[in-house]
Amino acid sequence: MDILASRTILRPADYMKTLEFYRDGLSLAVFREYPGGTVLFVGQGLLEIASHHRGDEPGTFAGALWLQVRDIDSATRELESAGIPIVREARTEPWGLIEMWIEDPDGIPVVLVQIPQDHPLRRDNR
Repeated sequence: MDILASRTILRPADYMKTLEFYRDGLSLAVFREYPGGTVLFVGQGLLEIASHHRGDEPGTFAGALWLQVRDIDSATRELESAGIPIVREARTEPWGLIEMWIEDPDGIPVVLVQIPQDHPLRRDNR
């Protein structure tokens, strides 16, 4: 699997309070905003504060590991060959990314993402 990028996604109980803490309190610069979320620069990484797909159970990790792949179909075949169950099949999300979900052994969600050629995030920085 050819991993191209990653980010940490937080899905807090109070989106605005958490966004204000990181963006305003810690002065993290905004990388991009989309309906329902904000992605911030954190050094050489990215931290996303999202208001969507939040779990309701207290004390659970309601975030996910976001991994960009070059080709979601190839990634699917690799996962199936490795015997890793796919929690949610690949689909195009309202924000234009193609996402497929799996989980690590502890149940932490891992979102594999393909960025379509015409999406504004599409860049190959190599």
